[in-house]
Amino acid sequence: MLLVDSSVWIDFFNGKLTVQTLYLRDHADRNQIATGDIILCEVLQGFRSESDFKATQELMLSFHYHDMGGKVIALQSAENYRYLRQRGITVRKTIDRLIATFCISHGLHLLHADRDFDAIEEHLGLQVVHP
Repeated sequence: MLLVDSSVWIDFFNGKLTVQTLYLRDHADRNQIATGDIILCEVLQGFRSESDFKATQELMLSFHYHDMGGKVIALQSAENYRYLRQRGITVRKTIDRLIATFCISHGLHLLHADRDFDAIEEHLGLQVVHP
């Protein structure tokens, strides 16, 4: 299963051609794409047009959906943060830590365009798709 981060979706919906958006468009198996509450919020909040908002919402909800938050993920994400800080690494965004922790605990691969995930991949075993 492939979780696509909002960093890729936002580029995708803005028509930006990157290795990640091209992978999403040309190679990702639609039946294996997953999304969740955190990503939905980040992606959908940026739409100004009601029709674009509704069309994107419908598309996003057609993928496998997960509630990504909760106590277990919050606690593990805090532990992951502490582990990385002890090694001198600071992941800037809490949301990225929550997404990465969810992927790690559920065995999902992540497609992203955000450097915050690099340290989590290197030190915590986040499975990342590198197109």
